[in-house]
Amino acid sequence: MADVLGNGEVSAALERLAGWSGDGQGIERSVTASSFLDGIRLVAEVAHVAENADHHPDIDIRWRTVTFRLSTHSAGGVTEKDIALAGQINELIG
Repeated sequence: MADVLGNGEVSAALERLAGWSGDGQGIERSVTASSFLDGIRLVAEVAHVAENADHHPDIDIRWRTVTFRLSTHSAGGVTEKDIALAGQINELIG
C-alpha cells in the first residue's frame, strides 16, 4: 500500500502543480474547456492515462467545467500516485 503524504508534503507538491488545491485528504483541479465536447475529450484523454497508471480520479462534468479529484482511497489520503497523476493531467491540459 502506498504511504499517505502529510499536509506539509501535499502543500509542497501543490506548489509545483499549477491549478491544484487540497490537503492530505485529497487534491482537486477544475478546468473550463472552450466547449462541452472539448471537456469530454479531455476526460477521455485523462481516462487513458489513468487506466495506464491503474489509478483513477473522481471526475465531475458540469457543462464546460471539468473537476478532477485525486485521493488514494485504499490508503486513506493523498499519495505519490495522486501527485504523479495530477502532473500528467496538467500536461494534458497544457
